[in-house]
Amino acid sequence: MKHKMFTMLATGTLLMAIAAPVAVPAAPAPKAKPAPAAAPAPEPHPEIREALESLRHAREHLAEARHDFGGHKADAIRATDDAIHQLEICLKFDR
Repeated sequence: MKHKMFTMLATGTLLMAIAAPVAVPAAPAPKAKPAPAAAPAPEPHPEIREALESLRHAREHLAEARHDFGGHKADAIRATDDAIHQLEICLKFDR
């Protein structure tokens, strides 16, 4: 009788061990994390924009200067205006 009871207990335990993983519901799938917000795109051609700012500042300095830099003031202003114009055209074509 002890042997029969032990066998039934062992069989029951074995069946429970096999059935337990099947009886337990699966864990919910982890929720997808939202994609991080895209960082703003870096400014295109920051060097050209800095050059434009520097040229505009230099042109203003030349225009307000009291002397004519050995006769080169007018030519320097004209060349600076041309350089500013060309860089502005370059930036327009990048769009």
